[in-house]
Amino acid sequence: MRPTKIKYATLFCIGLICHVPTSHAELADRDKPMHLEANQLSIDDIKQISVFEGKVQLTQGTMIVNADKIVVVQDKEGFKHGTATGQPASFRQKRDNASGYVEGYGERIEYDTQTASIEFFGQARLKQDQDEVRGEHITYNSRTEVFQVNGTSNKGRVRAIIQPKNKRSSVGEPLSIKPTSTLTKPNEHQ
Repeated sequence: MRPTKIKYATLFCIGLICHVPTSHAELADRDKPMHLEANQLSIDDIKQISVFEGKVQLTQGTMIVNADKIVVVQDKEGFKHGTATGQPASFRQKRDNASGYVEGYGERIEYDTQTASIEFFGQARLKQDQDEVRGEHITYNSRTEVFQVNGTSNKGRVRAIIQPKNKRSSVGEPLSIKPTSTLTKPNEHQ
């Protein structure tokens, strides 16, 4: 490949990455209580470990995680780390200051309240509106609004679907085309 082709390919990839919309997590969710429901619960107060099994649903504000099993560990400072597993486990959260939700799926989802990060492992998928990314591992930090997608070592591929954005949507109503009787036809001025 010639240097100019490499340069254009690199610029295209950078443009594609920059175009991927960030998903702004609902910031108020961090200050809300975490609620969990399951068929079975096991709590170890000494180790600060709670294990929820069977059709588990975790909610915190607008965030919802559904899984077969969720293990929540609380550290000495009160931060929680949750590991959800399922076929697949799912995550959904309202976007901050925007309409719509961010949805994620994976065989394992890890959520850390201290770092405000969510990781999706195993056939991971993250979707926002009509945009979607897929890979073997997706990391999303809701504080920095940055996410990273990695493929597997044997396949090494990441997939993304990015829809074109309508530039007129922020302006208001679309312009309408109307016929007029004041303009002359092109051949009438000859």
